[in-house]
Amino acid sequence: MTTEVYLIRHGETMFNQLNKVQGWADSPLTIKGINDLKKTAEALSQIHFDNMYSSDLKRAIDTVHLMKNANEVSEIGKIKKLPEFREVFFGSFEGDDIDQTWECISQKAGLGKERDVQKIINQLGLYKFREATKAADPRHLAENYDELNTRMIRAIKKLREETVNENRVLLVSHGDFIKTLAIKYWNKSDGIHDIAFPDNGSITRGILSDDGKFEIVDYNIKAEDFRSNYEAK
Repeated sequence: MTTEVYLIRHGETMFNQLNKVQGWADSPLTIKGINDLKKTAEALSQIHFDNMYSSDLKRAIDTVHLMKNANEVSEIGKIKKLPEFREVFFGSFEGDDIDQTWECISQKAGLGKERDVQKIINQLGLYKFREATKAADPRHLAENYDELNTRMIRAIKKLREETVNENRVLLVSHGDFIKTLAIKYWNKSDGIHDIAFPDNGSITRGILSDDGKFEIVDYNIKAEDFRSNYEAK
């Protein structure tokens, strides 16, 4: 059975608001984050889902419950948490200022004091960017390309196992993880260069085939755009 997957990025958090690195570190949703998520939940309230999942980080769990509580056409039981869909791990940089972190990685890669992460990735390519991140981490704990790619493949395999009898599911994950999935599985990406970072509460839609193949078909759709497009069909 082919499964339609709605990947939702969690709502804005305190660390997002404070411009801090937030991978496996966690912080609570802000009032703005909750209010924005209500728009996403409303846009999806008439979409039937066979099940809902989330990463095991609290900001994702809180987000998926907002989606569940607002949905009027689905009967969802206990939410299953999938740690494979956690955010990218940034090691010793967790909780640090984002701009200073990018600057540190950029200098390690020999690019000087660059703070625009998209420019850094596009100059280095995604593989070398992840390697530079791990090298710049004083404890070398940050996920490199191979570690993250292995986890993404494992995540898709796990999702296929969980959803084998489900037509459509919702899964709450994280910005950099969703973006990296799209770089790998979206035909509008070349697999090397950066793409737009998904908005908090945005909708990314993927198709998971019987054979385990995964494909992103819609990326980073805002709630209001999804609603207008869906209602037009």
